[in-house]
Order: sequence, then structure tokens, then C-alpha cells
Amino acid sequence: MKSYTASQLLNKINAYLEQMPYSRPPQGLYAPISYELSLGGKRIRPVLMLMAYNLYKEDIDTILPQAAGLETYHNHTLLHDDLMDKADMRRNKQTVHKVWGENAAILSGDAMLILAYRLMADCASDKLKKVLDLFTETTMEICEGQQRDMEFETRMDVTVDEYIEMIRLKTSVLLAAALKIGALMADAPEAEADKLYEFGVKMGLAFQLQDDYLDVYGNPEVFGKNVGGDILCNKKTYMLITALELADDNQRQELTRWLTAADYVPAEKISAVTRLYNEVGVDKRCQAIVEDLYKQGLAILDGVALRPKENRNCRTLFVA
Repeated sequence: MKSYTASQLLNKINAYLEQMPYSRPPQGLYAPISYELSLGGKRIRPVLMLMAYNLYKEDIDTILPQAAGLETYHNHTLLHDDLMDKADMRRNKQTVHKVWGENAAILSGDAMLILAYRLMADCASDKLKKVLDLFTETTMEICEGQQRDMEFETRMDVTVDEYIEMIRLKTSVLLAAALKIGALMADAPEAEADKLYEFGVKMGLAFQLQDDYLDVYGNPEVFGKNVGGDILCNKKTYMLITALELADDNQRQELTRWLTAADYVPAEKISAVTRLYNEVGVDKRCQAIVEDLYKQGLAILDGVALRPKENRNCRTLFVA
């Protein structure tokens, strides 16, 4: 059976997305959709779906509609997130609502959700219910995660367990669903599809926690953006929540002062909060959890009955 590399799968999904029929009128609706999808990115979710399918079958063109549907949905969430956050830029280009206005962004984002469902439903009748049930549950969970994240903004008592559940809903479940849908479309055993889902959840949690860590300690040239962004906007990340839990009275007082400060020098705030993180050992705790989640994920993957080559390719792709 032919095994595709991650770059080959990426080329497949990019080519499919580029030929999507978004040149039809009215362009005020479709141009923002085409623009949002053209901003690029790693396309990790559709690549994961194609790769999971390829673990069992090689005719990956069969599920390109579902992979494109998943990517369209993901970009729908990004379009609406940018509007909710009033973000001006995404991937070094203006966001949709800055180019076309807020009303157009809402409508085009809604259309992307509908198009995502149309693409997802373009599959064999015997797989339709399982695929749509999983996709629908996943999209609702992501909305629940987004709502929790929004509510965290006004709370100072968010626990680590609450945060982990929020990022599971907001981030992990879409990665997990990508894997499971790919496996289901390939007629994989239900038990193995479930294991791939759980693998995706663990890896999604690890990726988000690693992102939290890199926002403080990453190299901007490698990370792709300036560090300290989460600190400046007081975002409730694992780093901040854990620091508030572990800090002594003096440390908590200083941290609270920075969180409530209205006038400050950004570099000074980043430096001071990072120092407090170091003092309470947040960096080491975060890395330990990330490593444990990776190990848990790989242990789950080892329970999937794959041939040695496919197992090796899968581990390499997800851990890289």
C-alpha cells in the first residue's frame, strides 16, 4: 500500500482548496471566503485526516471533500475569532473584517460553516451518519470551549483542571475528530478509530500547552511571533493560572499588580511576570506535563494495529 508523506498530503489539500468554486456571485460573500482560505497555514487538521485514512487505504482523493470541509470549518472559526478579538492582522495580512467590514465577515463566516457541512456530507451513505454526528458534536464542543475561554477573561479563580478542559474543547477535539473521521472513512475498526481520537486529544493538549510555554520562553525567530503576547493581554494560560496557584503572598501581590496595571512598559511587564514564573517553577511544570501527554499519546498509538512502517510514519509526523 502506498504511504504518502506529510508534504504530499499538504500539496493534495492545497490543490483541492485552490480549485474550490468561490468565483461565483455575489463576490461580496465569496471573496472573503477565498481570501481567508488563501492565508495558508500548516493545514494540520486536513493533513491529519488524510494521514489517518492513509493508515488503512491509499485512495486518499476519496476523502478530499471531507478534508477540505474540516479546513473550511477551521478557517470559519478563525474568521469569527478575529472579529470577536478585533484583530487587525492574521499571518501578516489584514483580517477579513478589516478588508470587507464586520457585517460581511459575519455573513461570510456563516457561509463557510454551511459550506463545511456540505463538503463533509459528500460521502458514502453508509458513513454519512457517523461522520456528521462526530463533526456536529465537535463543532458544538468548540463553541463550548470558546465560551469558557471568554468567561475566563473576567475570572481570577480559574483552575488548571478548568483550563485543561477548555483547551480540550477549543483545540484538541478538532484534531481528534480529524483523525477519527479519516479512520472511519477508511473502514477502520471502531476501536482503532476511537484510539486515534484519544491520541489526537492528548497531542492537542500537548500542542496547546507547548504553545503557552513558547509564548513566554520561545525564540521569536523560531516561534514565528514575538514572545510575551499572552502576558501583555493577561490571557488565562496554564502559565498564569499555575503561577497564581503556586505564588506566595508577596509573589501573588506583585503578579496581581501587573495584571491590574493600566499603564506600563510592555518589556518591563513581560520581564517581571517571566521572572515570577521562573521563581515558582511554572516553566518546569509545564514542560513536565507536555512530556507526559506526549508519552500518553504515543502509548495510545502503540495500541493501534498498524504495520511497523505506518506506525513509524504516524509517530514521526505527529511528534515532529
